[in-house]
Amino acid sequence: MRFKYIYSLALLVVVSHLSAHCEFQTLAHLKPQANDKTQGRAVVELLRRLLGNRSREFIVLVNRTLSNDSLEVCELRSAKNNKIIATGSTGVAVASGIYNYLKYFCNCHVSWSGNQLNIPRPLPQLTGVLRISTQHRFRYYQNVCTQSYSTVWWDWPRWQREIDWMALNGINLPLAFTGQEALWQEVYLSLGLNQTEIDHFFTGPAFLAWNRMGNLFQWGGPLPQSWHVKQLYLQFKILDRMRSFGMLPVLPAFSGIVPQGIARLFPKANVTKLAPWSHFNCSYSCAYTLDPRDPLFHSIGSLFLSQLVKQFGTDHIYNTDTFNEMTPTSSDPTYLSAVSRAVFATMTSVDPRAIWLMQGWLFVYDTAFWKPAQIQALLHGVPIGRMIVLDLFAESTPAFSLTKSFYGQPFIWCMLHNFGGNSGLFGTVESINSGPFDALAFPNSTLVGLGLAPEGIEQNPVVYELMSELAWRKEPVNLAKWVSLYAVRRYGSTHENLTAAWRLLFASIYNCTVPHYKNHNHSPLVHRPSLHMNTEVWYQRADLYEAWRLLYQAAWPLMARETFRYDLVDVTRQVLQLLTTDYYREIRDAFQAQKLPELLTAGGVLVYDLLPELERLLSSNSHFLLGTWLDRAHSLALDEAEARLYDMNARNQITLWGPEGNILDYASKEWGGLMEDYYSQRWSLFVNTLVECLERGRPFRQDAFNQAVFQVEKGFVFNNRKYPSKPQGDTYNIVSRIFLKYYPHALKRLK
Repeated sequence: MRFKYIYSLALLVVVSHLSAHCEFQTLAHLKPQANDKTQGRAVVELLRRLLGNRSREFIVLVNRTLSNDSLEVCELRSAKNNKIIATGSTGVAVASGIYNYLKYFCNCHVSWSGNQLNIPRPLPQLTGVLRISTQHRFRYYQNVCTQSYSTVWWDWPRWQREIDWMALNGINLPLAFTGQEALWQEVYLSLGLNQTEIDHFFTGPAFLAWNRMGNLFQWGGPLPQSWHVKQLYLQFKILDRMRSFGMLPVLPAFSGIVPQGIARLFPKANVTKLAPWSHFNCSYSCAYTLDPRDPLFHSIGSLFLSQLVKQFGTDHIYNTDTFNEMTPTSSDPTYLSAVSRAVFATMTSVDPRAIWLMQGWLFVYDTAFWKPAQIQALLHGVPIGRMIVLDLFAESTPAFSLTKSFYGQPFIWCMLHNFGGNSGLFGTVESINSGPFDALAFPNSTLVGLGLAPEGIEQNPVVYELMSELAWRKEPVNLAKWVSLYAVRRYGSTHENLTAAWRLLFASIYNCTVPHYKNHNHSPLVHRPSLHMNTEVWYQRADLYEAWRLLYQAAWPLMARETFRYDLVDVTRQVLQLLTTDYYREIRDAFQAQKLPELLTAGGVLVYDLLPELERLLSSNSHFLLGTWLDRAHSLALDEAEARLYDMNARNQITLWGPEGNILDYASKEWGGLMEDYYSQRWSLFVNTLVECLERGRPFRQDAFNQAVFQVEKGFVFNNRKYPSKPQGDTYNIVSRIFLKYYPHALKRLK
């Protein structure tokens, strides 16, 4: 098997030489590895998976000479026998061109939450040539956190669907971080670390993203050896499939984070113990970092990268982040330049054609430290054109405009959108509709691409379809018109209620204009109860309620459509989330006014009716089930001990996020099972505690409540309960009951 080569640590001898500097200036040396025939075959197989026998009606050709400037293009035309010929410069270009045709000529739709593929027969004719092109060299996808919040438990079939989705949406620069711990383990063992030291370094699977960035170690571990083997096997398949479409997978590089045992082996090495990260103490945080200027940094970094390139091949783009949410030991520009120069030198010692892809998150996360001199120093430690910066949160807090387009380094304008993989409708559609074009028009712009960089996926598919499509547009879209067409193709219906509902949603809940707003689900529903909770929303609640009414009244004939069922549940879920805030306000106000009857009424409705209804709603749809998340985790285990470890990882991440609720509810999810045994239990305890306080004439003490509710939260993580992974109940009947019961209440509360 291919992964047996992991045990060989012979350093690679890289014989390729530096190309002319101008080639790096344009990044022109970054080209698909697969030949045209291989890329064409990959698209044919994708279409077969997606369309079955109808895929034969598309003739696929990849011809890289169709593009003469490394910007991808696809041309579609009608042929005899009602077939469509699609010719593109890469497999990705052809796949995205065909998806454009399926969307706008066949009213079809592909998403995380279901497909709508009622393709007309015969295929609609094209008049002349339909030419689809992009002005963006790269379309980047994923966030280093996505690996933990979303893809951690995926098997190959799920990865295959995602890579198909990437190709259809034009992605050509995806992160490919799976399986790297297997290589790191071999590197550390070769250096002389023992297995115990390595086991104390790696976190459990659900927290590896933060282990890789140096924020966290050991928590949720140790990693079983079977994990390494399975992830390595997956990575080979992932890379092979990505490359077959003409994508350029981004591989990891060394950032300087090392196990504590390195200090034992190399006592003279310049190793620094970092300060605690977030709300952790040094039991699981305070990682050890090796100064990039120390010769050992170069040795370890080149050893890892040599092994990486040997096992995985390379497309010459590597991601590493030296100071993610951590403050450097010095603000001296000379030091910062030396750091980035040393990191990059490690890459080029193994791969002379290396390009460093770096997240620009640090520049907006810690503006007190990262002033212009410090930013420029870090960026200019690398030759211009040899680094690409991800402007990670550009839809809300763009950094390119504050850094003169990253002082000349190429950058990718990214939409972050989602934190922690939270549930909840959200978007900044006006910002993402105009932002990329503003970045392109910025004086001396070094923009080379657009990106999707959510911490978690499988939510708000409309936002990702819009953002992906903008990479192939020459100007902003008419949002009202765009979303009307989206509604038609998502459901395969022209019912006027559907387009009206989506226009309302796009003008309100999907158009957050609050400056620098971060989409953590701030709803009281998914946070530990207190008397001081955030009850603000960025949209008009009446717009959500009206969209709900419109969808519900059109629902009955559409319930066979997976896409519609998902959206009906999602919008109803959002309404109940909003009503939870209303009842919370009534509970809080009644307690503070010492009105026991009102407290009992509001608390009773919330705990004994609204939250149970929300549990039933979520449990009726396969996309909103805790059991699915847990079953995927269990499926990777070889024995009962591994199953328990993975179960704890999966449960802890979405609730306590750490041993003591260190980043409590950051990765909250509104899922069937979780609603009943976690959120509802907390609210029940909160209401009962407030009632008891009023009855006994005592003040509410948050610290005492926190201690009590922590036992509830911890109890969920270790309750060993088996949760359904198949939906239960009739969604339409459940929504009908909720609508008839709560819609009048919702309108009444608007007054």
